[in-house]
Amino acid sequence: MSLMRLKGKLVQLVYDSISIIYTAVIIIMVVFTFFFRIAGVIGPSMMDTLNNGDKLVVSAFVKTPQPGDIIIITQPNAFHEPIVKRIVAMPGQEVNIDFLKGLVYVDGNILKEFYVKGNTTDKFDLDFPMTVPPGSVFVMGDNRNHSTDSRSSQIGFVDEDYILGKVLGRIYPKGSWWIR
Repeated sequence: MSLMRLKGKLVQLVYDSISIIYTAVIIIMVVFTFFFRIAGVIGPSMMDTLNNGDKLVVSAFVKTPQPGDIIIITQPNAFHEPIVKRIVAMPGQEVNIDFLKGLVYVDGNILKEFYVKGNTTDKFDLDFPMTVPPGSVFVMGDNRNHSTDSRSSQIGFVDEDYILGKVLGRIYPKGSWWIR
């Protein structure tokens, strides 16, 4: 094989490799810009479901989150950062909390929450019962006694327009992918 032919094959191989890498980067950028996002957990408010430092995959296409969904919220708040919480109640639902018994009620029914770490005994500055206004949701952390959430005026009701998306799973650290 001649030296010119060998150089031509090497140039073609380099060109093909760069083209494949470039295409892959563009596809990844499009997917993570328009379909999915990566978000991080800061603090202990979602323990034991999620831990500080976990990296999450978030779907931007869940336009109607449901009670029990874990979401990323970008609504301006006292922390000046996106927060991770679980939806407890939807617009029009009444939320009541018995802080002595540590129970959360939605529309008069006790929530059965297998994911909660401890009873809900910490009261903040808002009074209950309260009804979730149209276009908003009521959110709480799973680690109820170490979570600033809709029980506090620092967060309050979350406008649905500020829901970045629903958490689909954890990508870091290794562990269970699907989160409920």
